[in-house]
Amino acid sequence: MNQTLGTSYWSIFRISLPLMLGSAAQNVMMMVDSIFLYHLSEIDFATIGFVGAFYLMITAIGYGFSKGGQIVIARFYGADQDLKVGSSFRAMLTFELLLALVMFLFMQFGSYYFFSLMVNSDDIFFKSLEYLEYRSWGVFAAYSGVAFIALYTGIARPQFIMIDTLIIVIINIILCYVLVFGKFGFPAMGIAGAGLSSSISETIGTLIFLIYVLFDKKVRNFKLLQLGKIDWEAIKIQYKLSIPIIVQLVIGVGSWFVFFGIVENLGERQLAISNLVKNVYFILAIPIWGFSATVNTLVSGFIGAKKRMAVLPITWKTAKACAFTTLIMALPVILFPEQILYPIFGKSDMSLIQDAKPIFYILLLILITFSFGGVFFNGLVGTGATSFGLKIQLVAVAIYLVYVYIVVEFLKGNLTWAWSAELPYWLFMFGVGFWYLNSKRWHWLDIWDKQNP
Repeated sequence: MNQTLGTSYWSIFRISLPLMLGSAAQNVMMMVDSIFLYHLSEIDFATIGFVGAFYLMITAIGYGFSKGGQIVIARFYGADQDLKVGSSFRAMLTFELLLALVMFLFMQFGSYYFFSLMVNSDDIFFKSLEYLEYRSWGVFAAYSGVAFIALYTGIARPQFIMIDTLIIVIINIILCYVLVFGKFGFPAMGIAGAGLSSSISETIGTLIFLIYVLFDKKVRNFKLLQLGKIDWEAIKIQYKLSIPIIVQLVIGVGSWFVFFGIVENLGERQLAISNLVKNVYFILAIPIWGFSATVNTLVSGFIGAKKRMAVLPITWKTAKACAFTTLIMALPVILFPEQILYPIFGKSDMSLIQDAKPIFYILLLILITFSFGGVFFNGLVGTGATSFGLKIQLVAVAIYLVYVYIVVEFLKGNLTWAWSAELPYWLFMFGVGFWYLNSKRWHWLDIWDKQNP
C-alpha cells in the first residue's frame, strides 16, 4: 500500500488542508463575484445568488464525474497499479471535455427558455443571461480543472491544488475589480464583467495546472498524457460510479437553485439576504468540503489496500477533525457578524447584515450537522456505493424541498424557518452514512474487481 495514506490525524489534516480551498474552487470564485456585485447594487447581488446557484449546478455535473474518477484512481493507487491510474485519468479527462461541450451549448442556447420558466423579476432574468453569456466559456477550464484535482486528490498529493486555487482567486479578484467597475480604462461591465473575470481566471489556472503536471516527476510513472486509444472500459467503470454521484450533486445543488427560486417569490430584498447568508455559509463550509474530499480518497485507498477495517475509524476521525476545524472558523463570524463581515460586505447601510443575524444562529447548527453528515456520506460514496448514495440523496432532498415549500408558500414563514430545513437534511445524511459503514454491507462491493483482478 502507498505510504502516503495513513490513519493519524496528521495524515487527515495533511490531505485535507490543501483541499479545503481546492475542493471549493467554484464556490470561492462565486463568492468573489458576489462580493464585488454586492458593492455594485443590491439587484446585481440578488441576481448572482440566483444565477450562481444555476452555474454551480452545471459545474456539479463535471465535478460529479471527476469524483467517480477520483474513487477509481484512489483504488488503483492504493493497490500500487500505476498504469491503471494513468489510463483512468485519461479516460476521465476525455469524457470531461466532451461533457463540457454539451454544457456550453446548453448555456448558450437553452438558458433563455430555462430561466423564463423560473424567474418572475425581469431585472434578475436579463442580468442572469448577461452573466452566463460570458461565464459559460469557463466551463471547459472548469471541467478540465476538476480532472486534475481528482487525480492529485486520488493519489493523496493535493498540495498544488491549494496553490493553483489561490492563483485563480487572486486573478479573479483583480479582474473583477477592473471589469465590474471599469478601472484602468476598461469598460464597466457590471455583472457581465464578473462572469468574464471568472472565466478568464479559471482558464489561466487550468493552464498552470497542466504545466505543473507536465513537469511533475512524481507522476511520470502513471503515463498520464500518453497518446493512444481511448480506454472505453475505464470510462465505463467511471461512468457507472459517477452517474449516481452526478445526479446526487445536481439534485443537491439544484435544490439550492429551487430554494432561491422559492425565496425570489418573497421579493428581491429577501433574495439578497439569502445570498449574503449563502456566501457566509460557503466560506465557513470550506473545511467541510476539504475533509469530505479527503475521506473519499482515504476510504477508497484503504479498500484498495485490502484494509477495510480501517474505514469506519478513519471516517470518525475525519468527521471529528472536520467539526473541530469548522467551529474554530465559524464561531467568531456567527457571534460577531458586523465586525467580521464589515471588511467584505461593509456599507454605510449595514441593514442587510443585521437582517441576516437570526439566520446566522441557525447556520451554526447547520455547520455542525453538515460536518458529520457530509463526511459520513462521502465515506459511504468512497466505498463505491454510489447508487445507494443516490437513493439517500433523493429522499433527503425531497424532505428538504417539501419543507421549504410548505414553510414559505403555505405557512408564510420567514427566511430563518426556510433555512432551518438544512438541519434535518444533514442529520438524515449522517444517520444513513453511519448505519451503512457500520453495517459492513459495502465489504463485498467492488464493481471493477472483475475487470481488474
